Amino acid sequence: MSMMLIRNGRLADDRELEDLYIRDGKIEKVGVNLSVEKEPDTVIDAKGKVILPTLIECHIHPDKAFLEERKPNESGTLEEAIKNTGELKADYTYGDVKERAEKVIQWVLRHGTTIMRAHPDVDHIEELLGVEVLLELKKKYKEVLDLQIVVFPQEGIFKSPGTLERMEEGLRKGADVVGGCPYNEESLEDSKRHLEAVFDLAEKYDLPLDLHVDFADNLEDPRYLLTETICEMTVERGMQGKVALGHVTTLGSMNPKDAEVLFDKIAEAGITIVPLPATDVYLNGRNDEKNIRRGMAPVGKLLEHGVNVAFSSNNIRNAFTPFGNGNLLLIGYLLAETQFMGSAEQQRKVLELITYNAAKLLGMEDSYGLAPGKNADFNIFDSTKLSDVIQDQPAALYVVKRGKIIVENDVQTKRHI
Repeated sequence: MSMMLIRNGRLADDRELEDLYIRDGKIEKVGVNLSVEKEPDTVIDAKGKVILPTLIECHIHPDKAFLEERKPNESGTLEEAIKNTGELKADYTYGDVKERAEKVIQWVLRHGTTIMRAHPDVDHIEELLGVEVLLELKKKYKEVLDLQIVVFPQEGIFKSPGTLERMEEGLRKGADVVGGCPYNEESLEDSKRHLEAVFDLAEKYDLPLDLHVDFADNLEDPRYLLTETICEMTVERGMQGKVALGHVTTLGSMNPKDAEVLFDKIAEAGITIVPLPATDVYLNGRNDEKNIRRGMAPVGKLLEHGVNVAFSSNNIRNAFTPFGNGNLLLIGYLLAETQFMGSAEQQRKVLELITYNAAKLLGMEDSYGLAPGKNADFNIFDSTKLSDVIQDQPAALYVVKRGKIIVENDVQTKRHI
């Protein structure tokens, strides 16, 4: 039996400092000046620092990380990013993919993320290499990382022969989620067939669906305007609460009145929208000569309509996103700036998108959070208010997983007169 006591943590800006009592990896008590019957194995005085449940990377591609130096995206477009990555995938080896993916895992752990949903490519080029690597890493890091694996058809399904069969094989091997990328097909008809195929696969295995969709900054190509169709399919198939859509940047280019109607449909279908700021802002608006678009789904409006919204890093240093260090707070800063979320309340809301909202997306609400009975997965950050965390960009002083300290950073600030 292991016990841990955290004293004097800031769990909310409008409450007193509180304590957490943890037994055998679960939070047993939360309150002010908790009394305990037996001296815990570990006692930490948080000294008024912020305690947040573990951060969640709900959409990331570890198999494609750190490829930027090998083949830079000269045009900065989605089309070249897909082309360059496809060419690089032809030379992948198991060891190469494992080294880069493992580096991503180690980086995110250091910054306080211990839950991840990864999207390795499945296609005629990479085949199941990325899935197999991540299945190995899932086992290796199981004590410190909860990892969900998506079978993701980056090259399309009908454009990439054998992909659907490989996706199903990946699920049989142990992948957790069905992915999709309907815009990367040759025609609107094939895009819709793509959707039917992945919905069928999700139903067959009773698994959630996580799609890359509508990743454009204009409304000219109907392959990038499928969100409404997906809402209808979700309701028809009874999959409310089990579908997530990544990017969905065309939502930011729609007529506001049309968009508001669609936002209500998204909420009614229980679909989670996942903006990916570092990628969306970088790749979109490339053809705009003035008034360059921010190229993101409108987070504030979606939240107003009751849509569950999360965000994530997406890529780290590759053709899609030549930035990133595994720190979700940095991505949150970019989202807050570009989405006009600057008030104290809004900055606290940004933190919810990578904690409680992301946990809802991943189906982990029952075990997640800072309350009795939840897993003791949390961080103590070097900030004294939740509303300052995004702008402070603080170090994670302690990263705790199942009641055990897995990362500890000693931060000292010396004043020189």
